[in-house]
Amino acid sequence: MWKLFDKRRDQECYILDYHCYKPTDDRKLDTEFSGEIIKRTKNLGLLEYQFLLKAIVSSGIGEQTYAPRIMFSGRESCPTLDDSISEMEEFFHDSIKKLLDRSGISPSEIDVLVVNVSMFASVPSLSSRIINHYKMRENIKVFNLSGMGCSASLISVDIVKNIFKSHRNVYALVVTSESLSPNWYSGNARSMILANCLFRSGGCAILLTNKRALKHRAMFKLKCLVRTHHGGRDDSYGCCIQQEDTQGYLGFHLDKYLPKAATRAFVDNLRVISPKILPIRELMRFLLVTLVKKKTSSQQSTKGGAISSPSPKPVINFKTGVDHFCIHTGGKAVIDGIGLNLGLSEYDLEPARMTLHRFGNTSASSLWYVLGYMEAKKRLKKGDTVLMISFGAGFKCNSCLLEVVRDLGDENVWKEDIATYPPKTLTNPFLEKFGWIRHEDPSTFNVDNYLNL
Repeated sequence: MWKLFDKRRDQECYILDYHCYKPTDDRKLDTEFSGEIIKRTKNLGLLEYQFLLKAIVSSGIGEQTYAPRIMFSGRESCPTLDDSISEMEEFFHDSIKKLLDRSGISPSEIDVLVVNVSMFASVPSLSSRIINHYKMRENIKVFNLSGMGCSASLISVDIVKNIFKSHRNVYALVVTSESLSPNWYSGNARSMILANCLFRSGGCAILLTNKRALKHRAMFKLKCLVRTHHGGRDDSYGCCIQQEDTQGYLGFHLDKYLPKAATRAFVDNLRVISPKILPIRELMRFLLVTLVKKKTSSQQSTKGGAISSPSPKPVINFKTGVDHFCIHTGGKAVIDGIGLNLGLSEYDLEPARMTLHRFGNTSASSLWYVLGYMEAKKRLKKGDTVLMISFGAGFKCNSCLLEVVRDLGDENVWKEDIATYPPKTLTNPFLEKFGWIRHEDPSTFNVDNYLNL
């Protein structure tokens, strides 16, 4: 029994540190420059301009997000291989170095490397480029993930967690980002130009270990992780997919079925993780309320009396087992939907909303920017729990529960901005700058006149 208990202690998954990437200021994407990018996309007309204006105004994204360098040289429609590689290496060389230097760990001490970048794959792989640059050792275990979408960072953490079950005293490095340089859509299909508005540059490097001697240095302890995959459903599989449009332009299609697919995956994921993270008393309360409601409804239908308006469905109170909610910044609608389904307050949703405003949707790394906001605001205290929720193409919903090991208060990637957040208003100036487009008449609108403004 002691051996089993002792073995289990060496299988715990601790997050020692993480570092979110902050690109240089010359890559900031403000309103003025966003308009310039739209102007040089020749295949767009008035209806597409009006659609994009509505999408960006309601997106919740501010003026200080970052774009890849290719956008500033005006070559987004004709990227080269070097553009994609240099975008990734700029992140790798900055964030991984800062993370390892701060942790006092040499690259040669890393036992496991997991890299996830969904929309770009090179030969040699991106993980090989990291190993070459940092001269990591020959027997390092390497995993290079692609195509996993915005939920990929928790998939990477799950891989590390499973490795920890069979290997003692291990350091693992997870590197999560997205390559935007080769993925600009130059067509005019509404379901595909939307992705141009939402995604921004970012990335995160995370250092994990199962060394029990380092548990007091750790920031978080992974309590549980649940992955839900609805790839077997055709409608879920096709609602978020990379494809060519009718004109042959490659882009990322976001189907109108996406909200329904996300809701269904989210509900199925919650069914599995709820018993793992909530106290027995809350689960029993929910069960009793559900049974009483079913019995009452059954009695009313048996008596054949007048049917009253349906009462609200019983709701689980996740706050009984979770202190903080770290939500993927997929968009304002995603944050609002999760908040509504879980009964969260604006205080609970603030980290996700502020991250979306400041950094945009940085794909799989967005969760860690949200976590950084909580830390910078000194919300995370020893013993607190954090529920991470992410969605990704496939369609996937992944979630995990973290326990805060010690009081945290580093301002991290938010250092220069945290004092100004939350701002008085999240309204971006796009409507003020380009609102006149809404009133243009399609029969008299001249694209060339707009391009000359």
